[in-house]
Amino acid sequence: MSNVLIKRAYEPTSTADGYRVLVDRLWPRGVSKERAALDEWLKDVAPSPDLRTWWDHDPARMAEFTVRYDAELEENTTAVQHLLDVANAHDTVTLVYAAHDPAVNHALVLQRFILDRLADVRS
Repeated sequence: MSNVLIKRAYEPTSTADGYRVLVDRLWPRGVSKERAALDEWLKDVAPSPDLRTWWDHDPARMAEFTVRYDAELEENTTAVQHLLDVANAHDTVTLVYAAHDPAVNHALVLQRFILDRLADVRS
């Protein structure tokens, strides 16, 4: 099974990151392309602008955000399938995100969603 990690765009890169995918719609402020060291930028798997605006990274809305983002991911079959294909093609994939809070961000939801789908395929 693929190792799917998450990491802030502002943290130093590492060879342990494997294939690095930016999963934000917006480029991380102040991070150069060289410093980001991305293999891919998959904007379409990020939350919709409306959902992101509603949520506003409010910890009190994290549970409801998770439900709504999961629903968006269920509908977003092309981007999700692409990310699953990437995960199947690489031993380690790191989902790179820009949010400040490591406990309140969409990459956590996306990581769980992708790992659940990978587990479903294998069972």
